[in-house]
Amino acid sequence: MSSDDLTLQPSSLEQRKPRVPSFDPQAMPVVARDTHLSPVERHLLSITGMRQRFLEDKEWAVELTDENRSVLAAKSAMAAGRGGMPTPAAVLVPMVAYEDELKILLTKRTSHLHDHPGQISFPGGRTDPEDVSPEHTALREAQEEIGLPESYVEILGRLPHYLTITGYQVTPIAALVKPGCVYQPDPFEVDEIFEVPMSFLMNPHHHERRMWQSPEGARQFYSMPYENKFIWGATAGMLRNLYHFLRA
Repeated sequence: MSSDDLTLQPSSLEQRKPRVPSFDPQAMPVVARDTHLSPVERHLLSITGMRQRFLEDKEWAVELTDENRSVLAAKSAMAAGRGGMPTPAAVLVPMVAYEDELKILLTKRTSHLHDHPGQISFPGGRTDPEDVSPEHTALREAQEEIGLPESYVEILGRLPHYLTITGYQVTPIAALVKPGCVYQPDPFEVDEIFEVPMSFLMNPHHHERRMWQSPEGARQFYSMPYENKFIWGATAGMLRNLYHFLRA
């Protein structure tokens, strides 16, 4: 599920219609690309380099996107009747550890889900009361959504919380994943599982800033189109923070 999704059961479909964006993100104009920034160095996009980077304590700045601003998140949470407190959630940022390169594993959501139907996302979702940590949430959701066993996952660390305009505080859990897993996607939630080379996603020349004229004013969001996949919104925002983390 997406980074700011609620877990839905089939019985809830009749009560909840899919909530699609009020605009077509792919039709929004590209207003900037960061061609002045350099890609992440190749040695970091390896098993050894990634492990080493998460052991280091370097200062770096989280990038605030228009979606990730706490004021917008608080407004959304209040409108949803959550008293202004963001709902905790976690996603797994799975880096499949091939010997020659790392690839990010992503999912495409099914079109009937209430939140973000058909969009690209990380495995993850809302924290359950019995979850003891964000890592537990991310691993549980990855098992439920795509059949990824915990034995295939090596947790590296957390990235900063990502606040969404739908009122969620998402903790991204970065992890290496052993290749060779036979995934078993939940057909209710997951339409497709695919991988994108990290060398593509960690190159800012592929990071587009697009503009949407919302009722509240202009809003920018990131997109990272790859082949026939359109990665945008919270997923792109978290990938953008991973880029800043690796470049620190």
